[in-house]
Amino acid sequence: MQSKIKDIVDASFKKMVSWREHLHAHPELSFQEVNTSAFVASNLEQLGIPFQNGIAGTGIVALIKGRNPEKRCIALRADMDALPIHEENEVPYKSKKHGVMHACGHDVHTTCLLGAAIVLNQLKNEFEGTIKLIFQPGEEILPGGASLMINAGVLENPKVDKILALHVYPSMDVGKVGFKSGLYMAACDELYLTIKGKGGHAALPNAYNNPVMLISKLLPKLESYLESLSDLTSPYVMAFGKLEADGATNVIPEYSKAAGTLRTMNEQWRSSVHKKLKFFVAEFLTTNNAEGQLEIIKGYPCLNNDEILTDNCIQSAKEYLGSENVELLDVRMTAEDFSFFSQKIPACFFRLGVRNEGLGIVYGVHHPKFDIDKNAIKYGVGLMAYITMNAFN
Repeated sequence: MQSKIKDIVDASFKKMVSWREHLHAHPELSFQEVNTSAFVASNLEQLGIPFQNGIAGTGIVALIKGRNPEKRCIALRADMDALPIHEENEVPYKSKKHGVMHACGHDVHTTCLLGAAIVLNQLKNEFEGTIKLIFQPGEEILPGGASLMINAGVLENPKVDKILALHVYPSMDVGKVGFKSGLYMAACDELYLTIKGKGGHAALPNAYNNPVMLISKLLPKLESYLESLSDLTSPYVMAFGKLEADGATNVIPEYSKAAGTLRTMNEQWRSSVHKKLKFFVAEFLTTNNAEGQLEIIKGYPCLNNDEILTDNCIQSAKEYLGSENVELLDVRMTAEDFSFFSQKIPACFFRLGVRNEGLGIVYGVHHPKFDIDKNAIKYGVGLMAYITMNAFN
């Protein structure tokens, strides 16, 4: 089976690279992936793979039916959206859309899923069951395309038993992959803090209640308070990356605002902390004769990799790539909306090495010079196909 898969991948590798370069040059932001979706649909048509489009806007679901297609269903997912980043790479496939770039590798994910479709479609007489290909929009912004596709019934008709996905990993050399069984990635929430004080002339301190000073006092207190709530067994991150106060050297504004993120690894603690942080802020504002609120927009849940499925995927990866090319990963405080799938059915989300220092491919995701060694596509496609074939056993 390994030889068959590698032969098919080798025969189609140039086509796959051209797919990735086309997608990279024509990025589209979250929930705007109209041309990307049309590109995927066109290639599925050429492959003779039936599909349904227009799911959650631009999403696509395709089916590859093997022998006895009702026996079980395994899903493979790729996200399609890009980021609002201006690309700084000087390559032939550089983004043609100013200020938009595939800086998180979703062009690679989509290519790998289309490539796996080539392989698995040619091998459909060698497995029992159905493979569901999920091309998902809007991973980068809330509420996340995964949640919308699930609500649209993507895990039904046929009912999905297991789901797999990969993600580029620029910290890892090309040819290697990484796995983490169990709890892997954090839940993420958006924090929006608003304080209404009393504005006025800076020279008359008795006439105003400075919201700039209030927010500067509150933020470290909020951080210390959250630390006091931690049980030390579950990692978390709270960070504010944006501050606003539209005053001047001698003008005290009426409002100050801050925006940040909260990352947690325990769903029960997460829910409890939301309530306690809001109450803490309300008490602080009352004590300081100010108004306002802490708004918490709930984002993606924790990502849990099913232990049995992930262990089986690790074994398949060792068989396909060699044990020396399979690494075990640590917990990450980053978030991914694939977590919605992992909350519903057994899931495995793994990392694909794309780094090549010799070619200067060393930049991380969300960086304007992010790129990949194109050979990562070969490993990603082949391994995804091999893992899928073994998952039917």
